[in-house]
Amino acid sequence: MIDRGARLLIAVVVLLLTASCQADGPWVEVAGMRYQVEIAADDATRARGLMFVDSMPDEEGMLFIWRTSEPRSMWMRNTRIPLDILFIGADRTIVAWSLDTPPCRTRRCPSYPSGVPAKYVLEVNAGQMEALGAEIGDPVVFGNIAGEAGG
Repeated sequence: MIDRGARLLIAVVVLLLTASCQADGPWVEVAGMRYQVEIAADDATRARGLMFVDSMPDEEGMLFIWRTSEPRSMWMRNTRIPLDILFIGADRTIVAWSLDTPPCRTRRCPSYPSGVPAKYVLEVNAGQMEALGAEIGDPVVFGNIAGEAGG
């Protein structure tokens, strides 16, 4: 049987290992908030996106990456949670967004176009950008994203 002190030590070690693993993963920072992100950089992961996700912690999101900057359009088919969708230009500033974008569980889901060229799209829980006071034109910082220079 493990005594209380040993259990506490094990819990602290597990917490530190979990935090260091998460800190080493890809992240995106918007308006002072750092989001740990899943990367969608190929056709299959971009098509799946956040479909069938029932919940997402407020400090997490998904970053969609394309090789070129052009007008983008996102949709919410089979997405179960409302999202803030940020369109990010090649210069890593917010160029457009769709805030409080509702989930869509039907066959006919609307598209949410950027209207301007974007190289990246960040999806986070709905309400985040309003709570942070983010604005179109704000810079976005990337970290630990393979194939993308930070800063």
